[in-house]
Amino acid sequence: MRSSNPVFSRRGFGRDNGYAGFDTAPQAGYAQGNPYGQNPYAQNPYAQTTVGQGAPPQTPPAAGRMTMDDVIVRSATTLGVVVLGAVLTWALLPVSTTSFGLAFGSAIVAMVLGLVQSFKRKPSPALILGYAAFEGVFLGVISEMYNSRWSGAPFQAVLGTMAVSAATLLVYKAGWIRVTARYARIGMAIAIAFVLAMVVNLLLVAFGVAPDGGLRGMGPLGAIVGVIAILLGAFFLTLDFKQIEDGIAYGAPREESWLAAFGLTVSLVWIYLEMLRLVAIFSNND
Repeated sequence: MRSSNPVFSRRGFGRDNGYAGFDTAPQAGYAQGNPYGQNPYAQNPYAQTTVGQGAPPQTPPAAGRMTMDDVIVRSATTLGVVVLGAVLTWALLPVSTTSFGLAFGSAIVAMVLGLVQSFKRKPSPALILGYAAFEGVFLGVISEMYNSRWSGAPFQAVLGTMAVSAATLLVYKAGWIRVTARYARIGMAIAIAFVLAMVVNLLLVAFGVAPDGGLRGMGPLGAIVGVIAILLGAFFLTLDFKQIEDGIAYGAPREESWLAAFGLTVSLVWIYLEMLRLVAIFSNND
């Protein structure tokens, strides 16, 4: 099972060509004090030591392995670059046709950098921070545009994004959501259906069939679609949390913390943009 997060679509923190969190087999191993299950070398892709005939398998050394502190620091750095880019763009560039062109160009560059990173065998801090910088420019222009029409919308969207992220982490850590293969399959099916529906809707709008925006309009239907999109963003976050947790448990290399930061940033940007639209819809209907 692959994550819907584009960062983890190629390099998930998993084993046996799948995801560690989406298999119930290791759970017994954890209970017995072995975080790698009954056969660590069959399940842990990061195990580096060799096992002699009849010798017990050794767990990976702690040195050079990813920790939660690594993930937090890299995530704070990546998100900090996004915020800095957005703030500087907002402060220095007024809303205009030129700024819209810059936003579109920055979004394309960010997407290309993200795709390049997704297909690289190893995380590249330069690519990840470059993605964050261009994503920040795009968000700065879009946020300023929304704020010029719906004053305070970006601030409310930030608060909403923080609330959704905190609530998602809370329910995940409390065990109210179990990230299983079935959970991931259902969520992925919904996500794919949603993306396809948005593509069809975009084509209908482009050809004038849905001049009011269709599913992405500013009415009640647009609000419902926005809520669904935010829930999908929360779903992406649960996959990210599980993969990071499993990466730490399985001894992923420290450099993978950059990939974790990248994935979290992608998910949070998704939620922020959808929250921004939702705030605008509710403000528009006041």
